[in-house]
Amino acid sequence: MAWNTNLRWRLPLTCLLLQVIMVILFGVFVRYDFEADAHWWSERTHKNLSDMENEFYYRYPSFQDVHVMVFVGFGFLMTFLQRYGFSAVGFNFLLAAFGIQWALLMQGWFHFLQDRYIVVGVENLINADFCVASVCVAFGAVLGKVSPIQLLIMTFFQVTLFAVNEFILLNLLKVKDAGGSMTIHTFGAYFGLTVTRILYRRNLEQSKERQNSVYQSDLFAMIGTLFLWMYWPSFNSAISYHGDSQHRAAINTYCSLAACVLTSVAISSALHKKGKLDMVHIQNATLAGGVAVGTAAEMMLMPYGALIIGFVCGIISTLGFVYLTAASWVL
Repeated sequence: MAWNTNLRWRLPLTCLLLQVIMVILFGVFVRYDFEADAHWWSERTHKNLSDMENEFYYRYPSFQDVHVMVFVGFGFLMTFLQRYGFSAVGFNFLLAAFGIQWALLMQGWFHFLQDRYIVVGVENLINADFCVASVCVAFGAVLGKVSPIQLLIMTFFQVTLFAVNEFILLNLLKVKDAGGSMTIHTFGAYFGLTVTRILYRRNLEQSKERQNSVYQSDLFAMIGTLFLWMYWPSFNSAISYHGDSQHRAAINTYCSLAACVLTSVAISSALHKKGKLDMVHIQNATLAGGVAVGTAAEMMLMPYGALIIGFVCGIISTLGFVYLTAASWVL
C-alpha cells in the first residue's frame, strides 16, 4: 500500500517541483523584449514609430499556426495506437507545456541574453515551439513505453541538447535551416530512436500487438495529419525574414506537400496486395515533403523544384514505412 501511495504522488510532486523551478528561473533571468515593454512604447512617439512596426504584428499569426501544430497536430497524430489515444493527446500536452518554458530559458541563454537577462518576444515563442516540436517527434517513438515522469525527464534533456545543437549549427557553422529539417525533425527523430534503443528489452516484443490501430484511432490521427499539413507552410516560413524569403518558403512548402500526397497515395496503393491505402502511410508519409523542403524552403527552388522534392520524398517515405519498419522487427 505504501509503495502504491508513493507512486501516486510522484507525478504531481514532479510537476509542481518543475513548475516552481521554472517560476524562480523566470523571475531571475527573463524580462520582456523591448517591443513588449511599456517603457519603450511610452517613448515611441518621440521616435516616430507606428504600432505596425512592432514585430508582434508580423510574427503572431505564424506563431499561432505553429502553436496549433504542436498542441493539436502532433497530439492527434499520435493517437494512431488503439491503446494509447488518451496518453497521446494528454502526455503531448504535458511535455509541450513544460518544454516551452524550459526552451525559452535554454534558447535564451544561448541566443537572447542581454545584460544578464533573457529578453522574450514573439520570436522567442516561435523558437520555443520549434524546440518542443522536436520533442513531439521523439515522443512518437516512445509512445506507450514510458511514464509521464520519464517523458518529463526526456523533455528536459532533449530541450537542453536541442539548444546546444541548434547553437552549433546556426551560430557556429552558419547553417541555413529555415524550416528546421535538421535542427528539429532530424534531431528529434534520432533522439527518439536513441531513447527507444536505451529502453529496449527483449520481452517488449510480446507487446507488438498493442501497436495495432483501429478505425477510430486512425480517424483521430488523420485529424492531426490534416492540421500539420495545412499549417506546415507557416511552420517553414515563421522565422524567415519579411518579404520575398518568407513568401518563397510558404510557396515551396505548399507545392512540396501537395506533390507528396499524390505520390504517397500512389506508392501505398501500388504496394498493397489489394490496391488499398495503408493509413500509416497517409498519416505520415504525406508530411514528408514539408519536412524535407524545410532546410531550403526560402531558397530559389522554383515551384517545380519544390514539386520534385515532394515527389521524391513521398516515394522514399512510403517505401521506408513498408520495408524498414518490417525489417526493424526482424532485427
